[in-house]
Amino acid sequence: MDTKNIRNFSIVAHIDHGKSTLADRMLELTGSINDRNKKDQMLDGMDLERERGITIKASAVTMKYVLDGKEYMLNLIDTPGHVDFHYEVSRALAACEGALLVVDASQGVEAQTVANAYLAVDTGCEIIGVINKIDLPAAQPDVAAEEMEHVLGIRKQDCFAISAKTGQGVDELLRAIVTLLPPPEDKNNEPAAALIFDSEADEYRGVICYVRVFAGGLRLKQRIRFMKKGRTYLITELGKFTPEMTAVNELRCGEVGYVIANIRELADVNVGDTITDDANPAAKALHGYKAPMQMVFSDFYPGNNTEYPKLRAAFEKLTLNDASFTFSPQNSPALGFGFRCGFLGLLHMEVVQERLERENDIDVVQTAPTVSYEVLLKDGTVKRIDSPAELPDLTFVEELREPFVKVEIITNSDTIGGIMKLAEAKRCTLMKTDYLSPTRVMLEYKAPLAEIVYDFYDQLKGISHGYATMDYEFKAFEDSDLVKIDILVNKTAVDALSSIVHRSTAEARGRKMIQKLRKEIPRHQFEIPLQVAIGGKIIARETIKSYRKDVTAKLYGGDVTRKMKLLKKQKEGKARMKNIGSVQIPQKAFMSILDNSD
Repeated sequence: MDTKNIRNFSIVAHIDHGKSTLADRMLELTGSINDRNKKDQMLDGMDLERERGITIKASAVTMKYVLDGKEYMLNLIDTPGHVDFHYEVSRALAACEGALLVVDASQGVEAQTVANAYLAVDTGCEIIGVINKIDLPAAQPDVAAEEMEHVLGIRKQDCFAISAKTGQGVDELLRAIVTLLPPPEDKNNEPAAALIFDSEADEYRGVICYVRVFAGGLRLKQRIRFMKKGRTYLITELGKFTPEMTAVNELRCGEVGYVIANIRELADVNVGDTITDDANPAAKALHGYKAPMQMVFSDFYPGNNTEYPKLRAAFEKLTLNDASFTFSPQNSPALGFGFRCGFLGLLHMEVVQERLERENDIDVVQTAPTVSYEVLLKDGTVKRIDSPAELPDLTFVEELREPFVKVEIITNSDTIGGIMKLAEAKRCTLMKTDYLSPTRVMLEYKAPLAEIVYDFYDQLKGISHGYATMDYEFKAFEDSDLVKIDILVNKTAVDALSSIVHRSTAEARGRKMIQKLRKEIPRHQFEIPLQVAIGGKIIARETIKSYRKDVTAKLYGGDVTRKMKLLKKQKEGKARMKNIGSVQIPQKAFMSILDNSD
């Protein structure tokens, strides 16, 4: 097909603003699906996506659309809306020339809408504003359009009012995609260059690469080269998603599809790599992706019925499909061999854990998540640490820096007081207040990531009766008065329970942690002391009492020395057991120390 008749675009929006439903309607109107194979959330392939009602993975589909007797190829990439999957959105936009920015007519512009709009502008995409859900009784399309003009600079008269559920206005939107969005640049005569924007592992066909061709073309039986690793392969299958995988003989410039080339080594494929012709390679690789910065770290250890090699194989398979997830080997005296894993946020971590258990039938023990810190040593070197266990001796440390983020909160004006009180308790600094309308306001804060990453969003939703939305973006590491809390279980420090906190809250936090641990760790045959240490100094202690067996129950009178003899024997046995016995710490105990609520 002529490059002028191709349109590559993404749908971006806040969570629940109707991206997947709009994609379903477009598939119907272009005849890509029929009534027999129709289902809701057509592009959400994972069971986890359907259960949670959210998009986790960006997915591509090719549609044919006829306008004024001309046939057009529309390549749509549906994207997630949650802040944790921001990286998926950036990858999808890099493969497109245009974006549909969808806003709910009853909710208006939300925090993630703003973030995605800026992301599309940075990528150089042409934006079409879309007001969705105009069929709802509470819909206010005019107010939503005014907010888009005020906050994002998209003129309200240029916005398209639609209902993705009923299909109203979607035909006009498809016409606008063809007329308003630019076609790809025609580079058919240049050497082949295709960007890998996603990949997945197939048990029988090897690695499947999702690609967007930027120059030249790819054809069946062509020998290709991966420019990053220099490995060469022979293409065994090419295809497009229509939405099922449909084999084709070639992918030309501007087209989106998949490449299968009997790739067995998962490590050979990198998202953001360039595929080129081995005989006539491109002069330089395409501008790939900036590596994602993991902000939340947690240790995963093999649970019951799971072995270490099986867990490693599952992680390798997962990193292929999720480029923003990282892992490295870790060893803990309390939990044995495992992995230190990096995530973009807590929802990302939950999704990875569920995918591990579902897709690979793996049982894991997971420690409480922490954020990464920067340490400036006295010799001038800067070291980044992803766990409290990596913190060097404080005598060598000049400065301990924690990550700060820019937080944007959009809420109703009547809940500002409660949100400000919450933000103050979490050490946040108010930077800017901007009224989007008489009843809605956007608050911009500078906040320490460690304070907002766990339960801040839940508390925010509670205070605002579910109306507030939040988006955050990493800014920089800054010097803070931080200390390391060590938790000693049976006089042994457990690395997985240690944490780095602000000095002002350290003592109270430490006491709260061991009070919770006391309830979660089951009683043993011996007494277990729980202690909190800051800088080697014990500041608090709780004790888990041992099981008591009345060894004198069989005695009936007689000399008291017989009773004393039995009690002494029991005491010696318990002391010996305390020295050699190991304390079993359940998974629930690791997660309990996260809860900051009273």
